[in-house]
Amino acid sequence: MPLGRLPTGIRSLDALLGGGLEEGAITELFGEGGTGKSNLCLWISAQVALSDRWVVYIDTEGLSIDRLDQMAQGLGGDLQRVLRRLLLSSPKTLEEQERAVERACALAVERQKRVGLVVVDSATLLYRLQLGLDEEGVARQSLSAQMAELLHAGLESAIPVLITNQVWRDVQTRQFEPIGGSFLNHIAKTILRLERAREGWRRAVLLKHRSLPDGGTAAFRLTDSGIVSS
Repeated sequence: MPLGRLPTGIRSLDALLGGGLEEGAITELFGEGGTGKSNLCLWISAQVALSDRWVVYIDTEGLSIDRLDQMAQGLGGDLQRVLRRLLLSSPKTLEEQERAVERACALAVERQKRVGLVVVDSATLLYRLQLGLDEEGVARQSLSAQMAELLHAGLESAIPVLITNQVWRDVQTRQFEPIGGSFLNHIAKTILRLERAREGWRRAVLLKHRSLPDGGTAAFRLTDSGIVSS
């Protein structure tokens, strides 16, 4: 039985993705700081929460409640309605992130709550902090295990998993590449690179999808009340 899509509410992005985020799959957003990764996570989360489904949100970068409030109002709701359906955790170490992922996956699979989305923003910040240290191999193993667990939970519960990723600059190509290596690129079934465009605008470039051609783009604009499409 084919899995469905979770609309993002951004017309151009939904057109690019064939209707929205794939259920039962990991969608990865990566890009430089300020390209809209967290904004997209908050926007989609607010929509899911306002539809009376639960969002399990793992935040390692510092979620802006003020920005979430703006988006809730921009969607015709209010912050309290969103918060009533938001299960937020803020791990400070990679070990704490492991436990947060375990709890998120258990909630999704056990169906004790009507979970509609799992978000990890950013999935690689705490991992990045351990690169170059003695425990680098342990960190890589931990991140891989977390992503595998998220994929399994998404498949079991038929919900989308949305993660954000940081970048590093390849000194040879001068291009920004996502952190996490080949395993993360493999396990994410949809990969979007976010870029700055003209003032206030951002561009999403589809680099990978299971059923759609890569290379397509979608433009969207960040506003005081949320996100609007081109």
